[in-house]
Parts: sequence; C-alpha cells; structure tokens
Amino acid sequence: MNEVNISTEYIALGQFLKLAGCIDTGGQAKFFLQETKILINGEPDNRRGRKLYHGDRVEVEGFDVFTVVKS
Repeated sequence: MNEVNISTEYIALGQFLKLAGCIDTGGQAKFFLQETKILINGEPDNRRGRKLYHGDRVEVEGFDVFTVVKS
C-alpha cells in the first residue's frame, strides 16, 4: 500500500490520480475513470470531483492501493 501525501484538507479524485502517478495529466482523468474500476473505502466511485480526505483508502484497478495522508 502506498501513501499519497496532501497538504490541504482534501484532494479531488482527479487530482489524486495525477499525484499518485496513475495518469500524466488532469485532462486524462475523465477517460481514465470511465475505463478503470476505482474503489474508495471499498465502495465504487468514478466522480473525478470526489473529495478524498486523510485516511481514505483508494484502490485503482491495475495500479495499487493508496492511502491519503495529510502532512
């Protein structure tokens, strides 16, 4: 499991995917979310604006399991 550090209260799922290295640009998020299964705390979600907070667990199919950590 990888940790993704954020310095703000929350991060949007689209921004998170870029920070985690799953996509190269924010513009790819829409298409990536349509084609890739994402579980947030065990629940499926594909909204790029979904807010992720410290402690959230994000599973990205074909990549890894990540935990959001506020630094």
